[in-house]
Amino acid sequence: MNKKISVEICCGSADDVVQAALAGASRVELNSAMLLGGLTPSVGTLIAVQDELQLWHDSEKNFNLPEIFTMIRPREGGFCYSDLEFKSMLEDIEKLIEHGTDGIVFGILHADGSVDQRRCLKILRMIDPLPAVFHRAIDTVPDWRGSMDSLIDLGFKRILTSGQAKSAFEGRETIRQMREHARGRIEILPAGGIRPDNVIELLAYTACDQIHLSM
Repeated sequence: MNKKISVEICCGSADDVVQAALAGASRVELNSAMLLGGLTPSVGTLIAVQDELQLWHDSEKNFNLPEIFTMIRPREGGFCYSDLEFKSMLEDIEKLIEHGTDGIVFGILHADGSVDQRRCLKILRMIDPLPAVFHRAIDTVPDWRGSMDSLIDLGFKRILTSGQAKSAFEGRETIRQMREHARGRIEILPAGGIRPDNVIELLAYTACDQIHLSM
């Protein structure tokens, strides 16, 4: 495999982000409560991470600052949110943007599992020009092709997915179909259960050029 592969690391703490950056990650996804599937991190965590990474950058010539994308997920469970939960998401986004996040990761669905386009669009307009990633809520929708088309029309940059399976390797056929369906209109980021013993085969099969790993 000759093409360059971008590695994103899912991090549940400030220390995780620093370790991922030292290991050479080009991008991190900052979360809290990883055991619950990843929830919105605190603004304090983002500030602490940025300060620490800047110190490393100032002291080490070869240290590259990774992009920091922050998860916006107010609770564990599904992805259909009440009005108050949605309001809390907007408040968190406003503060995280104010303190320099490089992008936002979120996903909002209706009760029937379809993409909540109205709420997603409100967030996308709010964060513009920052990029947005639709997270693994895509793995629960009943029609991923229709949902992908909606996300493309809305203006998402990337979709995080295990191919609607327990792991990305198990869902590799769907991930491959997703990439083909995207036709370059949106990035496909495989995630879930990616390990040293399956990553090469996964990337070769799906033809994706990026992966999402956990600390």
